[in-house]
Amino acid sequence: MSHRPILGDFSSIVCFKALITGVEDTLSPEGAAAVFIQAGQLRGRNLATQLGVAGKAPPAGELAAMLNGAIGAGGTKLCQVDQVRSEGESIVVDTSETVCSAGEPAGSRRQCTFTLGAIWGAIEAIYGKSYAAAQTASVLTGGSHDSFRFTPR
Repeated sequence: MSHRPILGDFSSIVCFKALITGVEDTLSPEGAAAVFIQAGQLRGRNLATQLGVAGKAPPAGELAAMLNGAIGAGGTKLCQVDQVRSEGESIVVDTSETVCSAGEPAGSRRQCTFTLGAIWGAIEAIYGKSYAAAQTASVLTGGSHDSFRFTPR
């Protein structure tokens, strides 16, 4: 339920990116990354709870559609979740049209900190485990996706 009857629940990528760069200028890129990852994790945990999948541990292959409905084109439009797969004990999530990469020039070293955090928080809540997380590919540096790997600790 939106408290903005005219504008609705969403704002622009331009405003989101201004928030990111402003926080980076204030805290440093490393400090900002910590803040955005933590904020994303909270969002992801809450999302898993709202979706009713916290602790349910479905097969990784079912997560893409579930996450996409909430944060993809049918949801908040944070990113498109293209694929979720298991690789050994790790879970790998491939995304596209990630808000963090939008508007960035080719070769930019910008990482998808909020998106990483959001997916990380959801994965931990869904599987009830602690994971180490890393962005392993970026569309900004030639990857086909922004990819994230979650490895049990």
